[in-house]
Amino acid sequence: MNIEPFLPRHDGAFELEQPARAGEVADLLKGAVDLHCHSGPAAMPRILDHREAMREAAEAGFRALLFKDHYYVGMPHAILLQSLYPEDRIELFSGIALNNATGGINPHAVDHAVALGAAIVWMPTLSAANHLADAGKQTKTFPKTTRRMLPVEPLSVLDANGALTDKTKQVLDIIAEADIILSGGHLSAGELHVLFEEAGARGVKKMLVNHPTYVIGCTDEDIRQLVGLGAHMEHSIGMFVGGKSLKFTPQDLAHLIEVAGIDRTILSSDLGLIGSPRPVTGFRAVVQTLLDLDFPAAEIRKLIGGNAASLLDLQHIGEGAFR
Repeated sequence: MNIEPFLPRHDGAFELEQPARAGEVADLLKGAVDLHCHSGPAAMPRILDHREAMREAAEAGFRALLFKDHYYVGMPHAILLQSLYPEDRIELFSGIALNNATGGINPHAVDHAVALGAAIVWMPTLSAANHLADAGKQTKTFPKTTRRMLPVEPLSVLDANGALTDKTKQVLDIIAEADIILSGGHLSAGELHVLFEEAGARGVKKMLVNHPTYVIGCTDEDIRQLVGLGAHMEHSIGMFVGGKSLKFTPQDLAHLIEVAGIDRTILSSDLGLIGSPRPVTGFRAVVQTLLDLDFPAAEIRKLIGGNAASLLDLQHIGEGAFR
């Protein structure tokens, strides 16, 4: 678990040395989809902005890119950038994270986000009671905002009796009607079991668990059960390839893919953070890792693009094709 293949850059990122199988890596990136890009502007320091992320992903042949911010909706940025730079031929998406800044588990905010074209709703992340309870453990090195913010009010989808709140149920109904992605955010594994079971009953078809083994606390059995409820497991590339976010080994990644299955696993960058590779660089590194682990090309394409594309309803006319 070292970062020797990465060279430090002046902007606080890490750059990947030429991959051993650079041509093969470049070919496999055609049609990739990043569902978890942390470009800026943001309240937290970022090493690239949305336009840079868009350009770099387009140059690598990505099919789509989804901007994630913990504090604001990114659809206006996505719409404007795609309109201003149609020559890049990449589809841009975003969504809403239900943290304190957006009113918490707020049906009105979700309804508005859907009207703006949201592709995903993240349940509480930084404001999740589970995230805050973990402070000093896995979240000890979590990025900080550039200025002190108001104290966080812990959020959960469950009431004092362990049942889903009425507002959570209303949010699920809005997600189901819009047929967009429900992400578990930084809720605990226990909360996710209750949430996803109810979501499925209410007609939500697209469910996603973010970095199940970081903060969320999923065991292998949790992963299997959540997959059984219809969820995809999204693993953060930055936690497997090097830089400040490195937490797991390539063997850990291979094991987690095996537990959930190729068809239910998505690899997204979760990058843009200082001290880590840029998003596309991270994708190059994880593709090289998957090749080193002897994953077939067809499976790699699913892990870094095909499965995510299905959640975004992108047409599969061919690798790298666009709507």
